[in-house]
Amino acid sequence: MKPSRLAWFLAAVALLSAASPALGAAAPAAPSDLAGLSLHLGGKDGFGTGIQLVLLFTILSFAPAILVGMSAFVRIVIVLSFLRQAVGTQQMPPNQVVVALALFLTFFVMTPTLESIKERSLVPLMEDRIDATEAIEEGFGPLRAFMLRQTREKDIGLFLAIGGRERPTDASEIPADVLIPAFLISELKSAFQISFMIYIPFLVLDMVVAAILTSMGMITLPPVLISLPFKLMIFVLIDGWNLLVGALVRSFQ
Repeated sequence: MKPSRLAWFLAAVALLSAASPALGAAAPAAPSDLAGLSLHLGGKDGFGTGIQLVLLFTILSFAPAILVGMSAFVRIVIVLSFLRQAVGTQQMPPNQVVVALALFLTFFVMTPTLESIKERSLVPLMEDRIDATEAIEEGFGPLRAFMLRQTREKDIGLFLAIGGRERPTDASEIPADVLIPAFLISELKSAFQISFMIYIPFLVLDMVVAAILTSMGMITLPPVLISLPFKLMIFVLIDGWNLLVGALVRSFQ
């Protein structure tokens, strides 16, 4: 679905959702009442103020999905969650801390893209230089560029083949309904690759401790109780958070 069609689709869904309860409860209007009904679309290609507000609230309802599915959040939060499991600290750091760190790192990574969206879409829209449809098209451009940089060509080809579509000659012609899921599975693969590299050193340490305990006949003692202090000490000594966050941020560049 192209961005211009996406804007009209979101507006139509929002209007139907808002109107459906009223249509079910209200009685049919008389012809004289319908004579004064008008819908202003703000010119040939634009939206009126009312529809702009409806469209804005509709887009805000999709904000969590946009944050998760069209940003760096997926890769970051998965890697941080795998790190916590690799160290073996169970719920330390807590989920709230992990999600908060992932959100702030996401905003840091996405700052250039957000600045581009502001300059190309938000500012012209507030200054009435473009309408809402053009604002959505212009705002999707930087997001498209960001997702294309992180998406594997193989994943894009997968969804093009599933949808029975021809491969476009230009990357800008890739539809949003193909690019977004391809971006998501590319992010999942990247996150699992980084997590695997993080997991290996801690796994080796667990195996060494387990082998030592077995050789000493201490089979009933869980190896995690012995290896956890060593893993925490090594992670702190190598300044693990600095290395991990730096590698995560650079993986998007």
